[in-house]
Amino acid sequence: MTALLELKQKIKNIYGQYEIYILPVFRFILAFVYLQWINMNMGYMSQLNSIYLVLIISLICCILPSNVLIFAGFVFMVGHCYALGIEVAGFMLVLIIFMMILFLRFSAGTNVVLVFTPLSFGVGAPVLLPIGSGLLSSAVSALPAGCGTILYYFIRFLRVQRQILENPDVAVMDKLKLLTDGIVQNWGMWINVVAFIAVILLVNLIRTRSFDYAWRIAIVVGGAAYILVVLAGGFCFDVTIRMIPLIIYTVVSVIICLILELFVFGGDYTRTERLEYEDDEYYYYVKAVPKASVATSERSIKKINAEPVPEERKTQDDVAPYANPIFHENAKPVKQQEEASQAFKKADMNDVDFEKKLEESLKDL
Repeated sequence: MTALLELKQKIKNIYGQYEIYILPVFRFILAFVYLQWINMNMGYMSQLNSIYLVLIISLICCILPSNVLIFAGFVFMVGHCYALGIEVAGFMLVLIIFMMILFLRFSAGTNVVLVFTPLSFGVGAPVLLPIGSGLLSSAVSALPAGCGTILYYFIRFLRVQRQILENPDVAVMDKLKLLTDGIVQNWGMWINVVAFIAVILLVNLIRTRSFDYAWRIAIVVGGAAYILVVLAGGFCFDVTIRMIPLIIYTVVSVIICLILELFVFGGDYTRTERLEYEDDEYYYYVKAVPKASVATSERSIKKINAEPVPEERKTQDDVAPYANPIFHENAKPVKQQEEASQAFKKADMNDVDFEKKLEESLKDL
């Protein structure tokens, strides 16, 4: 637990320091993956399948608001549908306009959920999106989540019915009827739409309550609610539901959301405080839940490169100069001692008998 909290703090520090670079990179990756997903699941118009076009549009989307990416995805969808037929492109365009007028205009701040919805189906964990949206966003995000689910299933329907839609011998009215039935009578799609909306509303409702461990309870209840709604819908509309994969990816999604809760919320309920105070008009009852945090020690290493001191310079530094004032007090006694020693030497030289010494040395020879 401590290691995760330290990792969380390091990630927050890195994000706070390099936020101006991280956000554009994240937007670029999201735009690239989303547009590539559209090309991989549709891919009917070869001009839109160019990787260079996807890279250019992704670069544009990384510096513009997220709604630009949504409109770019709509353009790609309509373009691929046009390769199947003008009536298919018209039907897709009417469907998109219908969504924008009735739903998406009320959820302008959360429409990026529409981009994540088909990607959650693509990675095999659709329940991850409604639980995550309920935790990190508002209840209004249920609208783009439902629209994204409809688009995902409609794109799958087009891929299955491609041969019929490309056949020029099929009448236009027959194609339009086929497309309408692909939306109205696609019970698997409607089951997931209802499940997504119900889970988002339920998770957001529980997450915003003031009781302890509200986030974790919301995650577990959201996963259980998704399984119950999907099973109930499959039983009512006679839709085959694969039980084991449903439970597996729901459990995996719940575990991922619990880790997400630790990094995003991470409240320490063991240190909860309840405060009561009042002013002239109101009484206030406040519940304060401190964030779980751990102090991280930052180590700073300072390198000192010491240069070797030359021996001559070191010797000079060790010898005190005579100009130092501490030597001036003893200067006079030293001079008197030198004069006395010189007089003593002169007296000794005058007392020596050089002639006697010379005679003694000659006798020895």
